[in-house]
Amino acid sequence: MENRSAPLPSEDEVISRTASAEPQPALYVDEIEKPRKRHFFKRRDAEPSEKSASSDAGEPDEGREDEDEGEEGSEPGFFSRITRRLGWSHLTYTARVTLAFALIAGMTGLVALGVVSFVWEQHFRTYTSENMQSVAQTTAERIATIYDTTQTLRDPATTIPALQATEVTPGIGIKVLDVNGATVFDSSAVVVDADGNRIMSFEPGDPSQVAMANIVSNRMVIGSVRVWVYGSDTLMRQPDQEFRDNSYQALLIAAVVAIVLASCIGFLFARNLVAPINRMTKTAKAIKAGDLTARTHLHGEDEIAHLGETFDEMAESVEKDRELERRLTTDVAHELRTPLMAIQATVEAMVDGVYEPDEERLETVNSEVQRLSRLVDALLKLSRLENRSTPMKQEVVNVGELISGIIATHEMFVADSGLTLTYHAEDGVFVKGDPDMIRQATANLISNAVRYTPEGGTIDVRVKKGDLMADIVVKDTGIGLSPEEARMVFSRFWRADSGRARDSGGLGVGLAVVKEIVDRHGGWVQAEGVKGKGATFTIHLPRYIPDERRESGRRESTRHNAPFGRRGAR
Repeated sequence: MENRSAPLPSEDEVISRTASAEPQPALYVDEIEKPRKRHFFKRRDAEPSEKSASSDAGEPDEGREDEDEGEEGSEPGFFSRITRRLGWSHLTYTARVTLAFALIAGMTGLVALGVVSFVWEQHFRTYTSENMQSVAQTTAERIATIYDTTQTLRDPATTIPALQATEVTPGIGIKVLDVNGATVFDSSAVVVDADGNRIMSFEPGDPSQVAMANIVSNRMVIGSVRVWVYGSDTLMRQPDQEFRDNSYQALLIAAVVAIVLASCIGFLFARNLVAPINRMTKTAKAIKAGDLTARTHLHGEDEIAHLGETFDEMAESVEKDRELERRLTTDVAHELRTPLMAIQATVEAMVDGVYEPDEERLETVNSEVQRLSRLVDALLKLSRLENRSTPMKQEVVNVGELISGIIATHEMFVADSGLTLTYHAEDGVFVKGDPDMIRQATANLISNAVRYTPEGGTIDVRVKKGDLMADIVVKDTGIGLSPEEARMVFSRFWRADSGRARDSGGLGVGLAVVKEIVDRHGGWVQAEGVKGKGATFTIHLPRYIPDERRESGRRESTRHNAPFGRRGAR
């Protein structure tokens, strides 16, 4: 009693005591009340305050923030501890889904059983009570009808309906009383002597266990009928109890069957769901082991199928990159081997005294070194373009003016090669991109045309304007291309068999650089030609149309197209 009457400690005292006490294990959520929960988290906040050994005015606010964060973080910690104790994280995904389906079915069965139990306890009990009340009322009415003839309840013929009711409805007891409360008929009475003395009745003493109806004749109550059920305190007969028990049993069986079926369905569902994931895992392991051709081959409209298709696209991209890397390594090694072997042979011959280190020999070595330098520089430039590491400007470029500058710088070079250079450009051809890159791509095409066009040939450069694209065309009268060569000409280090040897040809990288530049501008480049008659290279770049010109062009097109149909489209 003294402890109960003692004053409660203040909140500060609780915090100080808790901070000085040894750490206690965390309590479960259902064991923590709100005051105790604040106490628990303030105890955690109190530990840093002891270490600091000092406090200022701003610390209480920080404590409250930590307290709120602790309260929000306590629930996930609790559930994570529960799942760890149950070993949920160690189960496979199939087992988790199967168990989840089984738990859902079990909970559904329990809910259904609870609902049915509530119905039995509330409504069905009322139904059985009303049923017994109906039996009592019917028996009383029939007795009253006979009483109108016999005028007495003592006549056995008057109580025949009560006897018939016990035979028709087994398991019930009926007692008929007169207006004074004397027993006229009792189906449960026990006779123990020859004189017919009734010494015992099984009528329940609790009025709530008995259904009663008055016997009314000529608007006067002349007696009453009482009905009860043997062995039941709820007026529920044996068939009703058996029906209730059978219903419970059927629900339990249905719940077990539902759990089994739900487990099977959950297992099949999980297997079908996990199968493509396992396939992707197997494919990923195969790719990790070096098999870059492995694919999931998943197709469909669901999210997992889309994931599988994306995975295959990624794997294909990785395979292409690896193939490109191997091909690049092979091509670079192949291209570097010839000049290096030439340099090595020349230098070794001069060291051994076979060749004199004169100007001609040194010039040979120097030309090969310069060739190696140009090759490395071209490869570095191509690699930067492919990796998109070189930033690209976004400027509005007048293509005609840009190409005219390139023509001016290449006129002497083309003339020294014994070729004729012509140029024609349409007005108002604009694109949006990097002028330096476009200039480099065009210069590579002109240099390529000069290199593979015999003396006396012609190189024609044109700038044309289409509906959507701007075209830069470089046409020559050189050795030409076959359709098969036209498809391969933009591959790095590619050369045609005839007329494109290393001595007369280039590095085999220039056209690959052209393709990368055009791709970065959102266009494409195509090669056409006839063997022995020349080749034509065309760069297609998206046109840039200013808003004002676009609107005026749309109005002009509408005015011209209205009366003549498709004539204006030309």
